[in-house]
Amino acid sequence: MAVISIHRSVQFNLRLFLILTAAISGFTAVSPHSTAIPQAVSAPLSVEQVIDNLVRKDAERALALRHYESNRTYRLAYRGFPSNRDAEMKVQVTYDSPSTKSFKVISQTGSKLIIDRVFKRLLESEKEATEPEMHARTLLNRTNYDFALAGYEFSPQGNQYVLEVTPRAKSKYVYRGKVWVDANDFAVTRIDAEPAQNPSFWTKKSEIHHEYMKVQDFWFPRRNESVSYVRLGGRATLTIDYDSYRDVTSTAASDTPKAESSGSQSR
Repeated sequence: MAVISIHRSVQFNLRLFLILTAAISGFTAVSPHSTAIPQAVSAPLSVEQVIDNLVRKDAERALALRHYESNRTYRLAYRGFPSNRDAEMKVQVTYDSPSTKSFKVISQTGSKLIIDRVFKRLLESEKEATEPEMHARTLLNRTNYDFALAGYEFSPQGNQYVLEVTPRAKSKYVYRGKVWVDANDFAVTRIDAEPAQNPSFWTKKSEIHHEYMKVQDFWFPRRNESVSYVRLGGRATLTIDYDSYRDVTSTAASDTPKAESSGSQSR
């Protein structure tokens, strides 16, 4: 989300759930948002106009982005039968256009099962997330989703459109919930949702909470939190904190200086 575009971010987030719930099956087979209250006001654009701008601007940003580097911290806490498990992994990420991404593991601690079956598979899955067929099925557009305007909020961070999104076809690769869109850049800034289809028999409920931040002209993931509730009473909470975006370059790099931004947040 890090992920090059909103479309690829959504695709990666749903794959993340499949990996997480598959790992939970192995266990059992035995986000914070700003506290400021936004003010609701009338939306200046229709939902059709918002979606048109969202799709167009996201495609433009994805095409313009040439390179970046960043750091991530993956953490997973499982509480439940047959035993509690915890793990953490720190990773350095390098991206080069159009879809080359490399990962360097800096450190890893905790459950080897989580590290091997969740963290490492997440990295592998992210590399595979650009497959044309999967990418097309998960695009945040009118082909895959129905949209409704739920509100228009003003906050110190800027005005945002709030959209209700409902998948047109039931699939474990799409989601339903709310999406916040920046009113100036038409970039997704936050997602609160759940998979449209339960990704595993072992889970009875799953939640997705994602936040994004702006670095130069691009929007990158700030923090992902995915929570799965297991039928036997367990709960798995996976968080990914993204920070230190640096060497961000674009097709207009000669006119745009490189920048570094830290998006780490306390838990």
